[in-house]
Formats: sequence, structure tokens, C-alpha cells
Amino acid sequence: MAQLSSSNGLKQRSSPSLGTARTKDVDKEEALQMEAEALAKMQKDKQTSESSSSTRQKAQTHNKLDHDLMAFPESVAKKRVEDKLSTVDVELEKLLLDESFESSDLPALPATPVLSPSFSSPFYIRPTGQRGLWTPGLPGPVTCTLPPPYPSASYSKQAGVFQNGFHLSMSTYQSTEPVYLSLPGRSQYISYPLVTTIPFHPRGSLPMYPPTLTPEMAKVFDKIASTSEFLKNGKSSTDLEMSGFKSVVPNLSTSENSSDISKFDWLDLDPLSKPKVDNVEFLCNAEDDAKVTLSTVAEDPWEAVLLEEKLLVTCHCERTVNGKSTSGATVTRSHSLNIRATQLAKLQGQTPQQDNGTTSLATDNVLLQDTEGQNQELAAFCQAVTKLRTKFPYNSQDTNPGFVLSPVMLQRNINGENASIKVSIEIEGFQQPVIFTCDAVSSPVELIIMQALCWVHDDLNEVNISSYILKVCGQEEVLQNKHCVGSHEYIQNCRKWDSEIKLQLLTHSVVCRDLARTEEDDRTPTNLTKHLHKIENPFREIISRHSVEELLKSYHMHTDMILKNENQHKAVDQVIKVVRKICYTLDGVETQAITDSVKKLRRAVNLPRHKSTEVSLKPGDDTSTSSAGSLQPENPVQVSIDQLTAAVYALLHLHLNSGCSSSNSATKTRSIKEAWTATEHLQFTIFAAHGIHAGWVSNYEKYYLVCSLTHNGKDLFKPVQSKKVGTYKNFFYLIKWDELIIFPIQISQLPLESVLCLTLFGILNQSSGSSPDSNKQRKGPEMLGEVSLPLFDFRRLLTCGTKLLHLWTSSHVIPASATTHKRGNLMERIVLQVDFPSLAFDIVYKVPQAATGLVHRSVETLEKNVKERLLAILAKDGTLGLSKGDKEFLWEKRHYCHGHENSLPKILASAPHWDWGSLPEIYSLLQQWPPLPPLTALELLDSKFADQKVRTTAVNWIEAISDDELTDFLPQFVQALKYETYLDSSLFRFILTRALGNIRIAHYMYWLLKDTLHDAKFGVKYEHILGAFLSVCGKGLREELEKQTRMVQLLGVIAEKVKQTSGSSRQVVLQSGMERIQSFFIKKKCRLPLNPSLVAKELNVKACSFFNSNAVPLKVTLVNADPLGEEINVMFKVGEDLRQDMLALQMIKIMDKIWLQGGLDLRMVLFKCLSTGKDRGMVELVPASDTLRKIQVEYGVTGSFKDKPLAEWLRKYNPTEEEYEKASENFIYSCAGCCVATYILGICDRHNDNIMLRTTGHMFHIDFGKFLGHAQMFGSFKRDRAPFVLTSDMAYVINGGEKSTIRFQLFVDLCCQAYNLIRKQANLFLNLLSLMLASGLPELTGVQDLKYVQDALQPQTTDAEATIFFTRLIESSLGSVATKFNFFIHSLAHLRFSGLPSNDEPILSFSPKTYSLRQDGRIKEVSVFTYQKRYNPDKHYIYAVRVLREGQVEPTFVFRTFDEFQELHNKLSIRFPLWRLPGFPNKMVLGRTHIKDVAARRKVELNSYIQSLMNSSAEVSECDLVYTFFHPLLRDDKAEGIDGIAKPADASPSSPTSGKVGGEVKLCISYRNGTLFIMVMHIKDLVTEDGADPNPYVKTYLLPDANKTSKCKTRITRKTRNPTFNEMLVYSGYSKESLKQKDLQLSVLSAESLRENVFLGGVTLPLKDFNLSKETVNWYRLTAVPHLNLYSRQ
Repeated sequence: MAQLSSSNGLKQRSSPSLGTARTKDVDKEEALQMEAEALAKMQKDKQTSESSSSTRQKAQTHNKLDHDLMAFPESVAKKRVEDKLSTVDVELEKLLLDESFESSDLPALPATPVLSPSFSSPFYIRPTGQRGLWTPGLPGPVTCTLPPPYPSASYSKQAGVFQNGFHLSMSTYQSTEPVYLSLPGRSQYISYPLVTTIPFHPRGSLPMYPPTLTPEMAKVFDKIASTSEFLKNGKSSTDLEMSGFKSVVPNLSTSENSSDISKFDWLDLDPLSKPKVDNVEFLCNAEDDAKVTLSTVAEDPWEAVLLEEKLLVTCHCERTVNGKSTSGATVTRSHSLNIRATQLAKLQGQTPQQDNGTTSLATDNVLLQDTEGQNQELAAFCQAVTKLRTKFPYNSQDTNPGFVLSPVMLQRNINGENASIKVSIEIEGFQQPVIFTCDAVSSPVELIIMQALCWVHDDLNEVNISSYILKVCGQEEVLQNKHCVGSHEYIQNCRKWDSEIKLQLLTHSVVCRDLARTEEDDRTPTNLTKHLHKIENPFREIISRHSVEELLKSYHMHTDMILKNENQHKAVDQVIKVVRKICYTLDGVETQAITDSVKKLRRAVNLPRHKSTEVSLKPGDDTSTSSAGSLQPENPVQVSIDQLTAAVYALLHLHLNSGCSSSNSATKTRSIKEAWTATEHLQFTIFAAHGIHAGWVSNYEKYYLVCSLTHNGKDLFKPVQSKKVGTYKNFFYLIKWDELIIFPIQISQLPLESVLCLTLFGILNQSSGSSPDSNKQRKGPEMLGEVSLPLFDFRRLLTCGTKLLHLWTSSHVIPASATTHKRGNLMERIVLQVDFPSLAFDIVYKVPQAATGLVHRSVETLEKNVKERLLAILAKDGTLGLSKGDKEFLWEKRHYCHGHENSLPKILASAPHWDWGSLPEIYSLLQQWPPLPPLTALELLDSKFADQKVRTTAVNWIEAISDDELTDFLPQFVQALKYETYLDSSLFRFILTRALGNIRIAHYMYWLLKDTLHDAKFGVKYEHILGAFLSVCGKGLREELEKQTRMVQLLGVIAEKVKQTSGSSRQVVLQSGMERIQSFFIKKKCRLPLNPSLVAKELNVKACSFFNSNAVPLKVTLVNADPLGEEINVMFKVGEDLRQDMLALQMIKIMDKIWLQGGLDLRMVLFKCLSTGKDRGMVELVPASDTLRKIQVEYGVTGSFKDKPLAEWLRKYNPTEEEYEKASENFIYSCAGCCVATYILGICDRHNDNIMLRTTGHMFHIDFGKFLGHAQMFGSFKRDRAPFVLTSDMAYVINGGEKSTIRFQLFVDLCCQAYNLIRKQANLFLNLLSLMLASGLPELTGVQDLKYVQDALQPQTTDAEATIFFTRLIESSLGSVATKFNFFIHSLAHLRFSGLPSNDEPILSFSPKTYSLRQDGRIKEVSVFTYQKRYNPDKHYIYAVRVLREGQVEPTFVFRTFDEFQELHNKLSIRFPLWRLPGFPNKMVLGRTHIKDVAARRKVELNSYIQSLMNSSAEVSECDLVYTFFHPLLRDDKAEGIDGIAKPADASPSSPTSGKVGGEVKLCISYRNGTLFIMVMHIKDLVTEDGADPNPYVKTYLLPDANKTSKCKTRITRKTRNPTFNEMLVYSGYSKESLKQKDLQLSVLSAESLRENVFLGGVTLPLKDFNLSKETVNWYRLTAVPHLNLYSRQ
């Protein structure tokens, strides 16, 4: 069978004893005895051998995984070989009998066959139904030319040659697995069939090693053959193969002792042993070409040792497996995978060329060119962006303004006053501004410009007014000339805060246009990645071409060193390290081909080699050798390197093309099949997950994938779960499933936008350290990440081939012990390998046309009950409340809904199917539907509507929205991009179009896109979108945005340092950090991320500080670049997610605009908030405002339980009655808005530190970390027990005192009116929140959160019922003690921050400023002069203090309350804790406090206290606290301050004369569905005989009613003359005609406990005077009603 040849051509026969040795049975005990003897002999030889022997080779082991590597000593002399034979025998036997050989340290792997050698590639087979590890392709028939054989050769396998001269045999069994061809230059990436005309050129010329085998070495293998292990395995497959081989090639001679070598083929000791394959034919046909050598190598070490000499003939090779030829078919590694060869050829654009070296980087790097060009979708996306930019030329003022326009909104009606405003305009050349008055409502900006130009030009006919603009002073924004001046947001804010309106008249030529695009910008090509390097990337470090090239260069350098025999072992280690780095760089993907090639290279380099020039020849050998006919066996190291190189480049190809279009570029040459005709089922193979975190191995026991097929945000079928598997370890950890997934749906039934979602779950390892408690309840699986893939690509071709999908895992699922691959990244990437079938044709989805002949029907033609049901469904808000039956009914009656245009989203959401056959009907409905309003069409951008035509139509309708309105809804539009199936969409083009034409939109779009990069599922998609935006927005804007990003990064670093520092060191760290940031502003200005109109030129370092809260946010003060502007103050936060605050503030702003549209101005305080990165952002600071806690603690820790702090704080800053009344009114309106907004949005965690009050009376909320009803917990209790925050101190300001007044009724009416206005727009808010569901907000995750808002809006109730409902909420909130207690607890928690205020805060609560001895003069005498009784509004006593200063003749009088004296003492105690201060009078009094006797006693005590205080140390008596206390206030200077304030006349109304009644009642009367509704709303100005406050309630009758059966009455209110009821009294079963015959009698009575109820008044209303078809709301005066015994107890 086989014959060995030496270099002289003589045949070397085996030892005659070989046959005998084969029959000898060496058992295990004998082998062990041989081992012991051999070890002893080796030890003895080691001691006697000379250290200078250069030919002895020792066995070396480089890796603990390579126990199977074995080294044979080199034969230099015959005697030395004989001395070592017994030792080698024992070592071989030991290895054969070692059951744990090679597998002891390996992870448990499934039984996978070892690769067998074939064409320098990993080529192996496995049992049927079992897959090997990761290899992506298999060639068809391979044609190659081989060099001439040696004359004496008789083998069908080429022998590898090692240093001991032994030839390696080659296994000839066949495989269905792919072959990697190490082709030159351009074909290393993929396996594919070779054309017969393409020669195969391996790299370089292989060294010639003579196949020398001495008889002594043959004894070694005879001993191996005699072992029991060999006999157990039986005859090798080579014996069987050669018989068939000889029949095909009869002329080839065979040696009579050929079996001497072939019997060693069984020595495959790899634990993943290959199976034997029968019926394998190897056909060889001679050819003439001898230029190409076919290189083969054995896979495992024993095959390497025992590799037979291969037949070296010129032949044509064709393999058949099981009798079936592989010709013409590309067999894949996966049952469902087929990577077509033409894809590579077309991609590279040229055929393979001859290459004589593996270091040819010029050709190796073909696939390292810009990968963007290979991804067809990205290329098409770039083209679309470039085409869009051409519509916005740089030289067009309309499309490229270059400056920020002031936003326009609905005008406010401030207090109902005159709409005239006073405008101050700065004009160049004028020292003083031009001031004039104009009408805010009717005066356009152009008119204001004309009026200003009248001061400059005499003849306006010669002036081009359109060339002038009005710029806002202090901001880089201009008013819009075509709009009314009062409609601008800046003007309205000035009116709200009562500040001066300052403008500047400029021409277009001088206005700053630094953000405009230039001609160069328009010529710059679109590049999606060029401008992303300055943005923090939370996902990955972009793989640069340079780094891969460097790694490949290093790889080839070390492989050359191996081939040159330059320190091979060290070079191999370096090669493996470089290969590992390449795999790491390519997402941590390590293919099975690389794993096997690395293993093979380790084995090959450890085998001894013997060069031809070093072979020892026996005497008489013929040394003459024909160079043309000499045997040139392949170097196994060369073969291993070729295989490894092919595997590396195959991985490169797969990586670069995994994100490409599903079909190859040669689509035109392939047949096409329409998707609707495809009956194949959807199937794919989940192969493996690469790059698994090391920490997962110990924390998770098993992993599985959930595969779901979705459309319109819903599963098309029940999700399929994969099997549960563990992890494996090679270079990196991986999870291998190798599982075929089949969905029971035909491709023809798939909608175009079908998406495959893969979710990875991990099952916790209960025995690991992560679960120390063995009795702990077993946790459920954890979701580790998810990824999605459209089944049809952007060209509507069905996905095929291998896909590497990037699944990003958030930081919270990465174990702390995990070794992360990417430094500093917040999310780690797992690569999922999914294999889709590759068919011989492309399946394309062709969108059908709309159906014709759609008939619209009127809803009036339906039966009554059907009509009512249909109208009831259409009246529902959105699709949230639609049941399955409702949807079926609505779809059935869709042709009757054409008149209800807003019902289209409901109808489309009710469509039962969206497959190809259902689309014509849907498209016809969409085509004929009247255009929807933009905000209604917004719902069609939700995840419920994935169809591209539906979304495109919605965008066309939304085009009508203005830029300023779009800015309000921009977060939702940006989020809606997630629901677009492809990058290039009509929605993206719409947003980009608006951004190119409006700087403000572009500015906020950048920050929203940047913030969305942190989305684990969609971040990469937004990266492309952001890259496209930055590529076309222009250099000026791009550089400005980069400056802002840099400034935010610097602030983030300082904020983190300040937060981590404690105590007094914080201010030092802050100041030093701010001084470093100051260098950022050298020679540059920067706009604020919060507002592109605000430009800063430097920091005011001294004014910067921090807030004493848990997050320790920074107060950043910047100097305005405009000298006419004020300082800019913002807050910068780290450690908190501000996206939720952004959303809450956006909702409040939209509510405010809805209220303004409804004619209701609630004077809301709207401030800006922007998330600038993960858990960090910037917030606008509202000037002249304080938290409620700060206000309340001025009155002690229990200040939250007192009623007067807020009112007195407002009075301090608004000392005149007019100012205070205006501030109180602002408080009433703004408080009403806050109550409604916080209730609807479910704003929780409401304590007195996140509610603020402005000195103008405007109240507003901050810090929206808890919303949608997710309450802050205090242990197991909710801290937020009331529907919203409304406390008694707020009611005190609203009422103007302790008693309820008509002002509280106004407050209730404002709340109810605002609530009903929002209820009418419930669908808008539900849509806006629904679009944010995928944003990743922790408290907006699902339908249950939307349901909270829907329930809060009471969608199915009438306005009257909603009014009653909200009135009860007001009562519940006002009566809640839990709110005050919550305030109190929060104040206690902040005691550690208590102390004297900083310099910029008032030192005493009742004094707005701080005064000193130097300012006011030294006090000579001071005494409490007298006391007075006052009513403001309640009775109290005030003490007049006589103060005489040096230089004054007449003393001054200041008036202070007892509480103010106590505040002085408390703060002195804090300022001077070590001083002995005089004792302060006790505040506790038995009995009533505000009486004359108490005031007289306190006067004496206070006077004594003051005298002692002024006689104490000068450090105390002359401090700022004391002099501020005695400084006259505005209230002290008023005339009535000394004379006393009389009791207000209306404080206690006089009792009516006998028989008189008074007051009015407000009623709402309506009739519907046979029922009369009487809603009693308010009563005002009730009077009583004794002057005491009554306990009123209302009683009604329908007269005539002799039996009093129609009596209805309300609940009783306590101690008020101005009660609010908002209760509904219902009379059912009355027709309109019968009601016209009746009178409504209403009586107001006071409930008394010890006497009869007292009649307070009444009114009789004939119902015939009412139009019962509509609602009537009116006030009615109370009079005496004689019909009943009014004083009888009812």
C-alpha cells in the first residue's frame, strides 16, 4: 500500500520483526512497567549526556491545553537512536493509555469532529444532524495542478516532513463541511468554488525535505502498533481507501510493506475524534501543469507523526461523499447558511491573482477599505442626505439664516389689562434708547421697525425695511418680522415678570451669522463617521482601518519569522497573541476555523523537523537527486500558517459584510421571486453568541434566547425559546446554541416591516457567590440584552446569509467581577451569529397598489344601537381603551367613519392583518381619507404603525406644523425614529429638513440625538443619524456644538469631583475647577446647551457655588457675551437622569399652551432643562425664587405646620397692598396650574424642597424624578398621600387669611376649568407619552403608565362630573395632614445644612436686605415703646420699638411682632453659640395668645430683653443681625404704622337686620337623557344674625311638591361664609315638557347642633325660563323664599 523513500531514492523496508510485533498484546500493566523503566533510563541518560550536544531536541509544551503535543528526539547517530528507543516506546504507550489525554483542562464541549486536512483549510465532517463549530462556507469542485511525483512514490496523500525525517500521513475521508482556501491576495475572506482555469499558488517555494525513515525509527511505530489500544481500534480506514485508489490508478506501484505505515492512521487521540466515513472516492487525473502544489496537513498530532507520504502527481481532484458528487453545489457549515461566492468577486471587482507571499499587504488589505462603501443601506442613506442638502443652498437667506429666531406662541392676556407694551430700542449712533408704546396684539414687528427708523431716516420711502431686524438685547436671537411683536416668547416673558422689553435695531449685514453654512459646506461629501470622534460613544471604540492593518502587518511579520526558523516557539506565541488581538478587535468573534488553526499551528511547530541539508546518509547511498523529479513534501508549519491566514481573513470578510445588504451586489444577474408567492416557512439558525463577559460564567448557569417576530409593536406569533446552554472558552467565552428556529409562517404572509427580535436571558447560578443564601428563593431569568433585525432589507429583499448582530448589555447586568473589553464604556457588546438560508434567487417584496372602488357610507344609515356603539367607540381617547371586540366592530364599520376624520388611527389600529393581501384595502382607506391635523397625525408615528406608506402619509400631513410648534414636540419626533424600519425614512428627512432651515431645531436635535446614543437597542442607529446631521449642518454650527459638548464635559468632571468631596473642601475644589474651566473661554465664546440664544464669554468664578442637596448640583454663573445682557445662571447636575424632568416640563409647557388657547392664563413658570449625557444635564435657574422649606424654616423647624410663612414672605417682597394683591393673584393662578399639572402627570416625591415660590408670587415645581404615580416610599408607606400638594399655608395666601373667601372659589374654578381643558386633549398627551415608551425612562415603560394618565383624565365623564371630581381632590389635598408631616420630616432631614444664610440671602426673614452699623449709624437708645392691636388680616399685637441713633434728634419707630423678636434671638444663638445671651421671654401662654393682657406682659419682657442685649458685648450688640432688626422697613414708614391700623370694615360683616338675608349662589343647570342636573358650585357673602360663621348647606325642591318627595341636599361645609360645594343634585325621569311646569326652589341653611337649622337665604327659579338643551351657568342672588316653612328642621 505505502512505500517510504529516502533522499537517495532507495526504498527502506521495515524491520522483519514488524509482523510479529503486530500480534503481540501489550496490556496496560506492561505498558506502565515499560514507562517506569524508560523514565529511569532517561534520567540516567540525562546525567551522562553532554550539554554541548546541538542535535538533541527536547519536548516542549507551550500551553496547558496542548497536552497532546509530543517531541521526538532528532536522529543524529544510529547509536543514539538505539539508546533512546525504549524510552520513546514507554512515552508513547503512556500517552495512549492516558484517558484524560488532551482533554483534562478543556471546557466541556459537545462532541465535535476534528478538522481533517484538505487544501490547506479546515475541512471536516460530522455525524448527520450535528454541526461543527463556526466556519462560513464550502467550495464546490476544486481543480488544481500538482508538481510531478517522485518516481518511487505510491501514495495518494502528500507527506509532511519533520526534522526527524518522518513523513506525515493524510486522512482521506470526506466531509460536508466548508473548505477555507488560502488564496492569494483577494480571496482570503470566503470559501468558494475554484474555476478550472484559475491556478492555485501557495505562498513561496516550500523547502525540500527527503522522506528519510531508518529501520530504528520503524521499531518505534512497530511498538505502537503492538499495543492493545491499536488492536482495539482495528484496521485504519487508509487500508480500505487504498484498495479503491489502486483500482482507479492501476499504474501506480505500491510497496509490498505498504501496510507498515498505513496501520498508524487510527492514532487520532483528539477528544473530539472524527468519525470514519465509507464510500469515499479519490479520483486523480494527470495533467501537465506542475506549477502549483496542493498543500495538505494533518489535523491532530498523531496524524502529524504518522502522516503518510502523499502521491505527488499532476492530477485533477474530485471528491464524492457517499456516492454523491459535490460538484455545482455550495455546501454550508450550517443547514440554513449559504454564502455565495459571487458576493466576494463582485465586491472586490477582480479575479484572484498569483501571489508568492503571505506578507503581500497590498492585496491583503482590499477588504480593509472604507466599509461604509460596502454597506449598501448606509451608502443609499448618504446619497439621500446629500440630495436633501441640495434643497438648502448656502446662499439662500430663507433656508440658511445663520441666526436664531425668537420663538412665537399664543399671546397671554396678563391680568386682562391693556395689550399695550412699552418697548426700548437701542439704535446705533444714539446714546439713549428709543422708547415708545405699541399694541402687543396688533402691531407686527415690521411696524415697530418702521417706528424706530423714523428716528433715523427722514424719508422711509428710500429705506428697505425688510433689511432690518430687531435683536433681543442680551440674547443672540431676532424677532420674526411677519409676526406680531406680542406673540414672541421673549415679549411675553417680559410681560409676565414685569421687566423692561429691550431690543436692538440691526441690519442683516451686521447681524452675527456665524452659524450659517458656507459654499464649502455644500461641497463637502456626506460622511457618517467623520464628525463623531468628539462625542462620547457609550457603545464601542470605532474599529479603525489603521489598527487592523497594523495587526495584520504584525501577524505576517511573525509568520515569516516562523517560516524562516527564527525562534519558532516564540514567534508562534506572538502570532497567537496577534490573532487574539485581531479577534478582539473584530468584536471578540473567534471562529472555529481560527480555533482549530491555532491549535494545529501549536502542534506543528512542536514536531521535530530535519532539513534536507542535515540528513545523515548511510554509506553507499546514492546522493544524486534529480531536481526536476525530487520529492517536495509540504512543510506542516507552512500549511498551518496558510490555514490560519485563511481563517483570519475569512473572519475579516464576515465582520465587514455582516451588516451589509442581505443579497450580494450582483442582484441583476439573479432571478427574483416575489414575496407574496413564496411558500417557504421562515427559518434561521441561531449559532452562537461571542464576546461573553467573564463574570457571567460564574454568575449564570445557562443562557437562552427568546426569538419573537413582531410587526406594529406586537408579536405575530408566540415567541420561540431556544435551548438552554452554557459557555465555552477558547480565546474568549462564547455561548453556542447551533439551533434551527422555524416559525410557522410562510414568507408570503410576512408584512414588509416584520422585525426579528432576539432577547438574551441568563439563568442565575444558585451555587455561585452571587447567591450566598442557599435557602433564598430562586430568582427568575434575567434579561441581558436584545437586538432586532428587519427581515426585509431597505431594498425589500429578504434577509439571507450570516449576520453578526450586536446585542448591547446595559451596565446593570454586567457583573462587577466581569472583565470588560471596552474601557470606560457604559454598555458592552455581545455578538450574536445568526444564519439565514441563502436561496438561488432573491425574494423581493413588491408593495401592492391601493384598491379601487371604496364606497363611503353615512353613519346615519346605521341602526340606532349600532350607531350608538360606533359613536361610543369613536369618542374614546386613542386606542388604549379599545377591546378586541371594539376593534373588530370598528374595522367592520370602517366605511361609516369617513366623516370622523380623527378616527383614522383607531381604524388602522383595528386592522386585523397587514400582510400583502390586506394592504390594498388599507392603502385605499389611507389614500381617500381627508388630511389629519398635524398633532392628530402624530399618533401614526407610534410603534403601532410600522407600515412605511402609513408613516409617510402621516409625515406629509405633519408638514403643516410650524417650526416653533415642532420644537415643542421634537423629543417625540426623535424618539419616533426608533420605529422606522430603515435609516432613510420620510420622518428623518422631515426632521433634517426643518433642522437645516432653523438653528433652534438643529441645536436641540443635536442634543436629543446625542442623548439617545445611550439607548442599548437603537444607539447605533442614532449614531448614523447624528453622523448624517453633523455632516450637513455646516462647519459653523458643528464647531459650536462641539464647543458646547466640550464645556459640558469639563463641567461634568468638576461636578463629579465636588460631589465626591465632603465638607469645607468642596468650595476649594469648585473654585480651582472653575478657574481651570475659565481657560476654555480664552478667545472664544460659547452658546449654552439650554438655549442657543444665550452666549457666554467667560465664567464668573466667584459667583459659582453648589447646592447642599444629595446630588450636590453646581450653580454656574456665566458672563453674558452681549454687554446689554444680564449674567446667566444655570445649574449643572450629575448623578441624576434629567430626561424625566425634560419630559415632565415639556408636558407642563404643552398644558400651558392649551390653557392659553382656551383663554386661560395660569401664569405658569416655565424653565428649561436639558439632559446633556447619561445621568447629567443642565437646568435653568429661575431668579428671585426660594424653596418652601427655606421660607418655612425661617419660622422654626415646625414652620411647615404654620399658616402664615408664605403670606408673610410675599408681603416682605411686596410691601404695598397693590404689590401684595398682585403677588397673591399670581399665586392663586400659578398654584391652580401646578395642582392640575402635577395631578395629571402623577408627580410624586413632593416635599417643600422641590416646590418653589418667586417673589412675584408665582409658584412652580422642580425635580420630577418621580412621576406617573410612582410614589416615593417611606418604609412601606407612600410619602405622597394626597392627590397633589395644597397645604393650609397655601390656602392662607389664596384666601387672604384663615377663613375661606371667594378667592378660594376662584382658585377652585381655575383648577376645574384647567382640568377640563386638558381632558379635551387627552389623546394628545397619551400619544406623546406613548411615543416615549421606548426612551428608557425608568417610570415610563409600559401601557400601565399610560393607563395612569388616562385614568387621571377621567375620559368618560362630562365636564360637570369632572368638576365635581376635581373639587373632591382639592378638599382631600387640603385636608391631608400627611403633606405637612412630609414637609416637616424633610425639614428635619436638612437640619445638617441649617445655619445662617449666605451673603446673597436675607439675614432675617422679614427684611429683604442686610444692614450694618456703618450703614445706619450707631444706636444710642432703644426701648419697646408700646404695643398695638392690628388686623392684617387676623387679629394680632405688634410692638413699637423706639430707636435713637447718634446724630439724630428725633427717634424712629419700628414695628416688630413677638415672632420676629424670637427669630432675632434664635439667629443670635446660632451666630454666637459660646456667648451668654440674655434670656428670651417664654412663648407658651395659657389660654388665648392674642389678648391685651398677654401683649402688656410681653412688652415689659421684650423691653428688658432689648436692654440686656444692647448692654452686652459690642460684638453682639453691634452685629449685622441687630442692626438689620432695627432698620426701618417700608411698613414702618407708613403713616398708619404709628397711628395703628384699624380693623378692616369687611373683616367681620355686620349682622343683618331682622328678616334680611344676603349672598349669592352659583349654579350649573343642564338636561340630558331625561335627567335634570343641578350642580351647586359656590355661595358667597352669606350673612348671619349673630355675625358668627355659619355651617351652610343647600337644599332643593321641584315645585309643586306637596309631599316634599323631590328634596335633595348637599353636604355641610363648616365655618365659612363663602362655601364651595361643586356637588351634583340629580332629578331623573322628567321630560322637558314636564320640567317646564316646575320651579326649582333652592334654600341655603346653616346646620346647628344645639338648635334649629338657620335659614340663610334662597331662590326660586322657573325652569320654563331655561333652555334645557344647553348648559346654563350663572350667579343667583339669595332672597327670602315663602313656599315652605323655612325654619323647620329638615
